[in-house]
This record gives sequence, C-alpha cells and structure tokens, in this order.
Amino acid sequence: MTDYSAYSTPYEVLGEQKIRELTNAFYDIMDSLPEAAGIRAMHKADLNPMRERLAEYLIGWLGGPQIYAEKYGSVCMTGPHKGYAIGESERDQWLLCMHKALEAVEVEPQLREMLKAPLFAIADMVRNR
Repeated sequence: MTDYSAYSTPYEVLGEQKIRELTNAFYDIMDSLPEAAGIRAMHKADLNPMRERLAEYLIGWLGGPQIYAEKYGSVCMTGPHKGYAIGESERDQWLLCMHKALEAVEVEPQLREMLKAPLFAIADMVRNR
C-alpha cells in the first residue's frame, strides 16, 4: 500500500497517463452500463472529445498541469452543464461510472476513499434541478 503522506496531490500518485486511463474507463463504463443510460443520452455519439476534455480537467483538478484552464479559460463546471437537466439521479449515475472506473484502472482503495468526498462535491456542484 502506498504511503500517501509523501505526496502533495493525487496527481503525484496517479500521473497524467493513469488519469487518462481513468477517463477512458469512465466513458467506456458510461457507454455500456445500463444504469448510466440517462447521462449517456446527454452526450454525442462520439465520446472522444469528451474523453479529452474530462482528462484535461481531471489532470488539473487532481493537482497537475492546468491544461483545461489554459485551453478553455474557466474551470467552473456549472456553465458547460447548464443546458442539461442534471439532478440527483444524473449525479449518482456519474459517480457510479467514476467509482467503477477508479476500480477498473486499479486505483488503490485508500486513494479511492480519499477521492470519494471531493468527487461527490464536484458531481453535486453541476446539479441544476
């Protein structure tokens, strides 16, 4: 098990490649999981642009280079999600996919637990209904 006291950010533990793997796993799960059909329907058929955007966002959010902010300016997630009806069900679908993705790319249980509350906060922040 990793000693996380030696790290300042989750990015230092995961690195860019692992975060990109996480993002790919997230969208693969969302694309195939019946329980995520609600949020899948909010996306275009081609998920590749979103894979890149989410990866860039998570890299910065987890303490790495601010790629998303450099490309798109604001890192506020409420604006890009404003046009979608996002309630508790959609939030929970997103979280289900993210938690399954964290397991799929074998992020250690201790780090998954550490990320649970911040991931909930970010998913809950985009709710608009």
